[in-house]
Amino acid sequence: MREIKDIRLTNGMKAADLVAQFRDSGFQAQNMGEAAEILSEAKKNNAFTFLSFTSNMAASGLRGVFVDLVKRKKVDAIITTSGTIDEDINRSKLPYLQGSFESDDEELGSRGINRMGNILVPNDRYEFLEKFSEKAIGEIYAVKKDIAVSELISEIGKRIGSEGSLLHWASKNSVPIFCPGITDGAFGMQLAFFQQKNPDFKIDAVKDFSRLLELGMAAEKTLGIVLGGGIAKHHLIISNILNGLDYAVYINSSSPYHGSLSGATTSEAKSWGKVRGKAVTVYGDAQIIFPLLVLSVNEFF
Repeated sequence: MREIKDIRLTNGMKAADLVAQFRDSGFQAQNMGEAAEILSEAKKNNAFTFLSFTSNMAASGLRGVFVDLVKRKKVDAIITTSGTIDEDINRSKLPYLQGSFESDDEELGSRGINRMGNILVPNDRYEFLEKFSEKAIGEIYAVKKDIAVSELISEIGKRIGSEGSLLHWASKNSVPIFCPGITDGAFGMQLAFFQQKNPDFKIDAVKDFSRLLELGMAAEKTLGIVLGGGIAKHHLIISNILNGLDYAVYINSSSPYHGSLSGATTSEAKSWGKVRGKAVTVYGDAQIIFPLLVLSVNEFF
């Protein structure tokens, strides 16, 4: 058994040095140090990297970390929820605002402001989304009437002219974005409205699942980075069930004791064969933990 060691802080210390000390310090810091080791080994072994996250993270500053990873081609495939498309389109043009968890929500509602935790989104952001989506979907439909979700998202990315856009860089660098719950957001609502007027417009989610299975099967080594839970998390791990992930790092704030997939650990995933190799679960806020982890792993740069 390894010895618990005190953390020693020095002036000018790098993130990698601090996280390396976490490895022997106990509690969640110890898990975080182990996560850094797993990520480093996985990238050294050229593991095909799947990243999943929930859309609230794209509404926050964490979106910038995702953009940088895709821009540097350090992630090979993304699985997320529909709101990520909403947030990325909106924020490519108009900023989201800082608020408070203790806001007066009735007062915000009367002013046409929507709240996600302590992030505020005025209604005009969704007015922009509606106009952009209607035009973009119409252009895509004119060329292709039957399309997989990841192909649709890539086409949307081609039409976002912002260097800060996740969809833009994913499309440019051929990093597929999979969204199994495509209708569960404002962009999904625009798809529904469009299909009502154009019934021959078809979006194929099953085709994407087959593509995900093929990506996992074709890779010699696989890494799953799972931020948060929900459908994005499960879609990543179940699509790797045939071989099991060689490496897995979960970061979430949910408890495993109610039996929900969102709180399930990497250890539980081994019982299903979804994870077979080195893995760790770090409990905490991904907004804080993930940037520090990325900064501490040289192979991400």
